[in-house]
Amino acid sequence: MAETAFFCTLSHEGILAVRGPDASKFLQGQLTCNLNYLSDSRSSLGARCTPKGRMLSSFRILSLADGYLLAMAGELVAPQLADLQKYAVFSKSKLADEGDAWVRFGLSGGDGALVSLGLDLPQEADCVARAHNLLALRLSDGRSELWTPAEEAPTLRARLAAQLQEAPLNDWLLAQVRAGIGQVLGSTRELFIPQMLNLQALGAVSFKKGCYTGQEIVARMQYLGKLKRRLYRLALDDRQLPEPAVELFSPVHNSGVGEVVLAARSDNGTELLAVLQEDAMKDGRIRLGAPEGPPLRLLDLPYSLDADREIQR
Repeated sequence: MAETAFFCTLSHEGILAVRGPDASKFLQGQLTCNLNYLSDSRSSLGARCTPKGRMLSSFRILSLADGYLLAMAGELVAPQLADLQKYAVFSKSKLADEGDAWVRFGLSGGDGALVSLGLDLPQEADCVARAHNLLALRLSDGRSELWTPAEEAPTLRARLAAQLQEAPLNDWLLAQVRAGIGQVLGSTRELFIPQMLNLQALGAVSFKKGCYTGQEIVARMQYLGKLKRRLYRLALDDRQLPEPAVELFSPVHNSGVGEVVLAARSDNGTELLAVLQEDAMKDGRIRLGAPEGPPLRLLDLPYSLDADREIQR
């Protein structure tokens, strides 16, 4: 695992663009996050849900002069594009897959490299800096993303490599697991509501923005406190890498009690995020893949859940 500063190419995700004079109004009725909080210097996590509150995608969204870019799991871009286009025909919005137009790099401990590129990125989570066609944004754990037009990527990559070690994508995903940032992938689409991934604690859900698809269910879960499943961070003492949506089991129940969200290899085995039933987690005897599968250990998350604070957004 990369222990020092590093960079890697975020090749596992794609970009969905929504542009046009009605882009903001259109997306405000589709997404969990409040686009009124976005600006040239601010991005956000967010999600898009079914009417039943189940997430079809989760993403990082940032604004451009003529619209928005949403970075999400690569396999979700095409289905989200096709689905959103059904509604966009009623607005002055144009949707496109811009995955080929942009290259994104993940940086850990790379602030010096950003400064050398003319990007003064604040430390506050979700902040954005822009210079020379480049976009840099801050993540909650201090890492950053650097977005560049695709034609400039080879030169930029060479400049990063002169200052930082290039690491495999696994190292970036491990940092994401440790930051407690779950995301929707193709195999977990429509499995979770936003609170199951703790997205309300990460600024990805607004409870004051008004209506959006799935809003009634998401709000009810927040205000009535009925959620019985949420995101946990766990460790596995071997290096097998479980796929997202693999079930977890506990003797508390005769059936599965949760699903893997995201996993990455560590020096000591594997770390993962999983959505689990709270009663099973309190019991502590969690197994991967089968009732007699490998045991999992609970690890801490770097943030706490505070319903009163979360509903202020």
